[in-house]
Amino acid sequence: MLHKNNITKMVFPSISSFSFLFILAFFLLLTLYTTLHRPTTTATPSNKLHQNDRPHSLHYQNIFLSSASNYTLATYLRHLTLQPHLAGTPPSLQTTLYVKSHFEALGLETHVSNHTVLLSYPSFSSLTAHFSNGSSLDLPLSEPGFSGVVKAYHAYSPSGSALGQPVFLNYGREQDYIALRGLGVQFKGCIGIVRRGAGLSRNAVVEKAAAHGVAAVLMYTEGEKFAGVERGTVMKGLGDPLSPGWWAGVQGGERLRLNDSQLNERFPAIPSMPVSADTAEIILSSMEGAPLPQEWRENLKSNKIGRVGPGPVLLNFTYLGEKKMETIHNIFAVIRGSEEPDRFIILGNHRDAWTYGAVDPNSGTSALLEVGRRFALLMRLGWSPRRTIVFGSWDAEEFGMIGSTEWVEKNLVSLGSKAIAYLNVDCAVQGPGFFAGATPQLDDLLFEVTKKVKDPDSENISIFETCKVTNKAINIQRLSGVDSDFAPFLQHAGVPSIDLYYGRDFPVYHTAFDSYDWMVNFGDPLFQRHVAVSGVWGLLALRLADDPILPFNYLSYVAQLQEYRNTLSNFLEGDISLNPITLAIQDFKAAADEIAEQVKKLSEDERMDEFSVLKKRMLNDRLMFAERGFLDAEGLQGLRWFKHLIYGPQIDGGSELNFLPGVVGAISRNTGMNKGERQEAIQHEVWRVARAIERAACALKGSLT
Repeated sequence: MLHKNNITKMVFPSISSFSFLFILAFFLLLTLYTTLHRPTTTATPSNKLHQNDRPHSLHYQNIFLSSASNYTLATYLRHLTLQPHLAGTPPSLQTTLYVKSHFEALGLETHVSNHTVLLSYPSFSSLTAHFSNGSSLDLPLSEPGFSGVVKAYHAYSPSGSALGQPVFLNYGREQDYIALRGLGVQFKGCIGIVRRGAGLSRNAVVEKAAAHGVAAVLMYTEGEKFAGVERGTVMKGLGDPLSPGWWAGVQGGERLRLNDSQLNERFPAIPSMPVSADTAEIILSSMEGAPLPQEWRENLKSNKIGRVGPGPVLLNFTYLGEKKMETIHNIFAVIRGSEEPDRFIILGNHRDAWTYGAVDPNSGTSALLEVGRRFALLMRLGWSPRRTIVFGSWDAEEFGMIGSTEWVEKNLVSLGSKAIAYLNVDCAVQGPGFFAGATPQLDDLLFEVTKKVKDPDSENISIFETCKVTNKAINIQRLSGVDSDFAPFLQHAGVPSIDLYYGRDFPVYHTAFDSYDWMVNFGDPLFQRHVAVSGVWGLLALRLADDPILPFNYLSYVAQLQEYRNTLSNFLEGDISLNPITLAIQDFKAAADEIAEQVKKLSEDERMDEFSVLKKRMLNDRLMFAERGFLDAEGLQGLRWFKHLIYGPQIDGGSELNFLPGVVGAISRNTGMNKGERQEAIQHEVWRVARAIERAACALKGSLT
């Protein structure tokens, strides 16, 4: 077991606590001194001057890069992870005060936005296995030896008990139930054992199990090196469940009652609980019944599982939880723009954690504080951004993006008219390898910025060059998932967004082992990856805040839409026509070509008169508002809060397609429809997408039709 108080010895062996603090203070002062006195060079030289860069902008970008400090990043993370800080608990308030006081100490305009919301906590849980030989075993439900860590549970799971035989449900997909039926397996009334994966949310797994008559669900994550237990939420949708789709922050504001029938759509009907891989293996290795389907066996990590059940082992399962109204705290620090103060670039990270949260989310919180520190330094050296920069530290993300969602719902009109981009970092460092997600108009900006930031795991080359060697380019994902705080900004408000992180699928996700010790031993011992993420994050913000013309390229969006259209054609059948989307993309391309030419011309215009400034402002508005065109007031069928028709969640996560969620959802839905009705539903969704693309094209053109 790792102990958190050993970290001083691991990083600086054989020194006293006082000496450690003295040395750390020395390094911090040395960092500040060298920042102010050494030459300002980029981490990785670049000879290409962007068309919108001004000499002083490059100067401050270089200072930003050269003022990085892994010592301060390590210090931030150490303070943030001294104790578990689950949202709504007293320790969580301590991290709130730490982040707030840090921004205030930097001299930044700081405030806190509080929200009273419904959260969920465990009261009691137990799991006993009764084996066929007459023996019984109380199975562990949390990691032993961690004081103050919340016991493993699923937030918003209903309380309940179940006594029944277990059955292995694989990933809990519809096709897994079909496979079990083909083997003659009866799972009604059983306790389902599910391994996490295949793109299904916890909520989707439990809802599907309830629909198939399963009495309760136990979930485990394969390959847990430390036998940790993955906590998480099983609520459907985002935000406070008592104010679905609206902000209830006004005094005496409207809220649903706990017995309101609408909550049945948000919370599962049967109880569920996470267990460790070791606990799951104890159960699964003792099961009999039909053999595992070959497809399941091929990618199963344990070789001790051979049968799907049910039984003969008998499980006695109990979970009791309570839902409580608690106050959560979003923290904001603001740097006002000097020329366009009514245009906002928002950098966001959530602060709450299931346990210590060294990776998730406080590697990102540390990076947020580091970017704030370096921006404050630039301000002391005379820099002020053209546009306003907002730092957002969200609360209660782990319960369903509650803090960010409530804030987006409250500020929806202002975000729609003033927000340029949202830049998200959640788990900044999980391990090796740079990853990014973005809306396509921001692809080129990501490429340019990553050419300037040194790769932390290579010698003297940039992140971009490393990715080019391994993947031919940075593999930019799209933001269709609902797994971090970019979701309300993009999928509800239509704000162009980016999500950044180093590493994937770290083994201590949502477990008690997500500690500072794990980070310094495995994740990022020298905090160089933290430095790299902070560098990319800050440079993105600097470019978006300072470039006279926004660095958006909608021709990338055109290429992506064309690819989606071509891929979708392979999944369609019958008389469904994609011609509406094809024609809409042609109009969108014409608008993107036109605005690209105007960007080129205005970038060459160095005049600073009022008319030239106004022309650039009008052009920027068109670039900013185009993303809003992809929103549809009706939202997605079954998920109406999600308005974006290009990027958004699937209702059951069962398709390999992660775009055009309305169309994909209509393709996968077939219950109660004949062939003609199903084709009509799909064609309707095709038309909706076509209209959304046309709206975006009109926004790019900037004139009324």
